[in-house]
Amino acid sequence: MKTMKNHIEIRNSEFGIRNDLKNNELACLPFRTPHSALRIRNAFTLIELLVVIAVIGILAALTFTVGGAVKKKQYLSKTQAEMAQIAAAIDEYKTTYGFYPPDAPQVPEAPMVNQLYYELLGTMLYTNNGGTVLFKTLDSSGDPIPKDSVSSFFGTSVGGFLNCTKPGAGEDAAAAKAFLSNVKPNQMWPHYTNGNGVAVTLLVASVGGPDDNYRPLNGVQALNPWRYVSSHPTNNPTSYDLWVELQISGKTNLICNWSKQVDTSGRLP
Repeated sequence: MKTMKNHIEIRNSEFGIRNDLKNNELACLPFRTPHSALRIRNAFTLIELLVVIAVIGILAALTFTVGGAVKKKQYLSKTQAEMAQIAAAIDEYKTTYGFYPPDAPQVPEAPMVNQLYYELLGTMLYTNNGGTVLFKTLDSSGDPIPKDSVSSFFGTSVGGFLNCTKPGAGEDAAAAKAFLSNVKPNQMWPHYTNGNGVAVTLLVASVGGPDDNYRPLNGVQALNPWRYVSSHPTNNPTSYDLWVELQISGKTNLICNWSKQVDTSGRLP
C-alpha cells in the first residue's frame, strides 16, 4: 500500500501536482504538456515562402521607382541651376560689352562647340618661351590655345576672343573680366580636339548624359556640351538660345532658357 502511494506521488510530481494542495488550488497550477505531445514548427510552408518573396519583390520595385524619380529630379535641378549661372554670366557680359558673346556658326559641330568657356571666364594673350602667342583663361584653367589656331577650330570669322587682356594695350583698353566664376572641374571638358589637332575647353553639363549611351558630340562619353546660339537664335530672336539635353532612362529632357519647364517631348530646338 505504501509502495502504491509513493508511486502516485512520483507521478503527480512529474505532472506538476503537489499533494499538499487542496483541490481548488490544484486547478490554478499550470499544466505541463508531455514532451511527446509537443509539435514544434521550425520551417515555412511553400505558400508562406512565396508570399514573403512576393512582398519583398513589391517593396524592391517601389524602392527602385522612388529612388529613380529622386535621382532624376536631382539631375534636372542641378542642370537648371548651372544654366541659370551661365545665363547670368552671359547677361553681365552683354551689359559690359553691349553685345552677347559670339558663337561659332561655321563649325560643323555647332552649336555644341562654341567659345562660351573662354568668353565668360575671360582670357589673356601671352607669348611662351618658344615664341608662340597663346590665349589662356584668367584663372589658368584648361589648356592654352594658340592664337593662330582659334579660327581653325571656331571658324574663320573668329580670330580671337573679345573678352581678353592684351599685352601692350593702351590704358583705355578694357581688361578682361571673369563673368563666370566657381566653375567646377566637372562643368568643363578641357581636351576636346578637332580634325586639326587643336585642343579646346568646352562648358558641359556636370551630370553628363547622364545615360552612358547618350554621347551627342562625336561619341565622347560623358561629354554633354551646352548649346549656344547668339548670331541667329531661333527661340529668343532678340537675345540668345542656351540649352542642353539630358537623356534619363532613355527619355530626352530639354533644359533651355526659353522655357522654365523641362521639355520631355523629345523635340529638338
